Amino acid sequence: MAQNEVLEFEEYVRTRQDALLRSARRLVPDPVDAQDLLQTALVRTYRRWELIADKRLADAYLRRVMINTRTEWWRSRKLQEVPTEELPEPAITDGTEQHADRALLMDVLKVLAPKQRSVVVLRHWEQMSTEETAAALGMSAGTVKSTLHRALARLRQELESRELESRAPEREEQERCAA
Repeated sequence: MAQNEVLEFEEYVRTRQDALLRSARRLVPDPVDAQDLLQTALVRTYRRWELIADKRLADAYLRRVMINTRTEWWRSRKLQEVPTEELPEPAITDGTEQHADRALLMDVLKVLAPKQRSVVVLRHWEQMSTEETAAALGMSAGTVKSTLHRALARLRQELESRELESRAPEREEQERCAA
């Protein structure tokens, strides 16, 4: 790679790294995994940097590399469950309601398939248009729309079931008091 290409890539990373890390953080829940994801995507993008004709599309290219990398990791993960008698209490580091909502949303996003999660993240967090999302994910705009529709319905269903589960102890207490 030519020296000017190397300098151009370094400048790109320097100016865009915060936004790219936020994108990676939305794709994987763990902050350390998000940093690993971004680093891996940057290495893969660096190898192909001179082949990217329009550098204005570098963000879309890099996001696609992150999505593909995350999908590879997801497919190769080892599914190991550890049985336990007691479930750990969910930890919320910041007591504000906004952080609690964000933690809940990140947890609920785990129920989605990788393709659905990618569409939701790009459309709602990255605020990409349907066409931009379709281009980034290599699918048609109609597929993006239907995938988003199914993903949002699944998220709604998961949130409603969690709400019902959280209200069950209240109802039982009210029924005991009334009896």
